Amino acid sequence: MTTSNLTEHTVTVNGKPIFAAEAGTGPAVVMLHGGGPGASGVSNYSRNIDALARHFRVIVPDMPGYGRSAKGVDHDDPFGYLAAAIRGLLDGLGIDTAHLIGNSLGGAAALRLALGTPWRVGKLVLMGPGGIGTTRGLPTAGLKSLMSYYGGDGPSRAKLETFIRTYLVYDGASVPDDLIDLRYAASIDPEVVADPPLRRPSGPSALRTLWRMDLTRDRRLKELQTPTLVLWGRDDKVNRPSGGPKLANLMPNAELVMTSHTGHWMQWERAELFNQLVADFLSSDSRLGNG
Repeated sequence: MTTSNLTEHTVTVNGKPIFAAEAGTGPAVVMLHGGGPGASGVSNYSRNIDALARHFRVIVPDMPGYGRSAKGVDHDDPFGYLAAAIRGLLDGLGIDTAHLIGNSLGGAAALRLALGTPWRVGKLVLMGPGGIGTTRGLPTAGLKSLMSYYGGDGPSRAKLETFIRTYLVYDGASVPDDLIDLRYAASIDPEVVADPPLRRPSGPSALRTLWRMDLTRDRRLKELQTPTLVLWGRDDKVNRPSGGPKLANLMPNAELVMTSHTGHWMQWERAELFNQLVADFLSSDSRLGNG
């Protein structure tokens, strides 16, 4: 768990507050969390902040719609909205260029930010990112569980426990009850229940939204020169592991590491390996192990 003394910031971006915690000194590294119910920056990266803060200035925001940041996102272009918010956070903190680490929804936001303004990003670390073919074909069982959380009879601790222990991680028994309790309490914030940050596109703009959310359709992806480390659990039940090789083949400077007995939450399940891989990659002159 995190033991660092965290400095807390609230930066106003386009009139809305974005909360971020930080620790350490050195090159800026921004860690973007996933989109599951009750997610937040510090809770999702609790096993990583201390290790990376030994080498970097680690900045861990709550993305819009989550935690202590403003609720409500643009559902017509969610990845673009989140990318713009994080870019505004960097502006507010006086950071011109940062390394970006993103898990799931955070990975999609990080990649979208790099595609739009590559000069703002040093290196990318993407863990099971969204937007990599997830809008094509039938959704995974994990995505169905995630997207249905606020539907039907509404959110419940039992539904969240099922999502986390069955779909988010490989070994559900490894997840402590207090983590589920913490996420459940955050997930039932009335503002979040009224306007969940992650939901299925609907209405007349649904097809356009789905197109925007499939980042493999973006022509800029094949031209993005940003050094990128793609991490994917072979047992990911939320975003299909086939997305890893797809990204590695599409991106000119991407490297791929896939791990067995690992679900969607690699930074938590394989924390020691994750921390070492990321520290080595971000500290090297160019690619993994070349520093």
